[in-house]
Amino acid sequence: MDEQQGEQGRKAPRPQKKPRKVSPRYLENAALHYLKRYAATGSQLKRVLLRRVDRSIKSHGGDRTEALGWVDALITRLTSSGLINDEAYAGMKAHSLRSSGRSARVIAQKLRMKGVAADVVAKKLADATAELSEEEAAKIWARKKRLGPFRTNAKTREENRQRDMAALARAGFSFGIAKKIIDSTPG
Repeated sequence: MDEQQGEQGRKAPRPQKKPRKVSPRYLENAALHYLKRYAATGSQLKRVLLRRVDRSIKSHGGDRTEALGWVDALITRLTSSGLINDEAYAGMKAHSLRSSGRSARVIAQKLRMKGVAADVVAKKLADATAELSEEEAAKIWARKKRLGPFRTNAKTREENRQRDMAALARAGFSFGIAKKIIDSTPG
């Protein structure tokens, strides 16, 4: 039997890796690695780095305020160099979410959760809505979820009218738009 396997043939859990000690260089490398893999806002990256700082301090000790200063300086430097651009991120995310059939409410909520400023959210949401209206987005969502006119059976369509309208409401669309989409003809 393998050393890593327990009595019943299951693998034993790996021991937890000890986090590295935080330094300005380590934080910069971690931030650049994160930004290579994911598009992020300044607020998101700060949360990621602060989790690393907290794990390191818990394991190695250290001064959290000094590490916070390093993180803030790094975020400022990355923002001024253009590696972090909240406005570009918000535009890309708003466009992507809108084209996948998301409502204005959902888009605004997701952007605010990522730490995008309210004025930037409003501007990018307006841009995305100019490209694709709320009604068109609701139609995309209904088609993806096979709601209302996109159900395969006409009998099921009538039986599930209220459920389908509720699904569109949960997706953030108004009652008027939900009613219009659900009561429309297929196509």
